[in-house]
Amino acid sequence: MISKKEKQKRSSVRKGRLISFLALFASGGTLLCCALPAAIAVVAGGAAVGSLVAAFPWLVPLSRHKDWIFLATGLMLLLNGILLFRPEGKVACTVTGGAGCEVAGHFTKIMFWISMVIVGIGAFFAYAIVPILRWLEA
Repeated sequence: MISKKEKQKRSSVRKGRLISFLALFASGGTLLCCALPAAIAVVAGGAAVGSLVAAFPWLVPLSRHKDWIFLATGLMLLLNGILLFRPEGKVACTVTGGAGCEVAGHFTKIMFWISMVIVGIGAFFAYAIVPILRWLEA
């Protein structure tokens, strides 16, 4: 039979993993809506973006709502960061023995930083690349 503390620990690990996966999924959405079309335009030109949009027409409405996508992703990453780096979680792991805390914590940190890199790339292509290119032209 599983004790109440063990159930709470498992629930906490599941919650952390779920938030990590949601943050990674949302950051992947920012990559699809903003970074992918911009990167293809830079590398292959406008005709390639036209072909991409013709093949995947859902990219247009997705990119129209990029501000909301980045806001939701930022909030998920903020929540993930709070849950990941809060001191109470470390104390709970030492009290309960910490058997699964190291593995779950390491996995969650990796997912968090991968998500941060993906959002950074997406934000660069969504908001910074056009002003930089305009500045270089002038």
